[in-house]
Amino acid sequence: MNEVMTAADASASFRSGSSPPSIFPSNVPLLSALLSLALAQFLKPFTTWFKEKRWDSRRMAGSGGMPSSHSATVTALAVAVGLQEGISGPTFAVALVLACVVMYDASGVRLHAGRQAELLNQIVCELPPEHPLFNARPLRDSLGHTPLQVLAGAVLGCVVAFVVRNSN
Repeated sequence: MNEVMTAADASASFRSGSSPPSIFPSNVPLLSALLSLALAQFLKPFTTWFKEKRWDSRRMAGSGGMPSSHSATVTALAVAVGLQEGISGPTFAVALVLACVVMYDASGVRLHAGRQAELLNQIVCELPPEHPLFNARPLRDSLGHTPLQVLAGAVLGCVVAFVVRNSN
């Protein structure tokens, strides 16, 4: 028969010496993924400034750019799962396949969709003022990532996963 823990049992267990609850989750793969995402997004304005010599803090909330936060997130997740559970289990297999699909999509489909949006925006700008699409809102053109941006995100994700794993 399954036993049920009451609130009194949980409270007694907590008072008897178990560690206090932490602000950070104890789930290393989740923490690694979230930290990689945040760090990659934080770095984007700095890499934009380095490349284009202009500060754009909006890059922190946007997609596209260097490094790929998508790649950093899924790579950190896969590496952390591999470090925690080993690479022969089904959880690592799922995380690895997910990482590969996301990185392929970021450097393939989404990159080309962004380039198409850029061309469409240019075409709309060249339309005569009387055209119905002349005042159309521009399409977002910073969607995908170059292979270098994906690689940089993947390296960042690996580093974060190792650092988080070794700090616990």
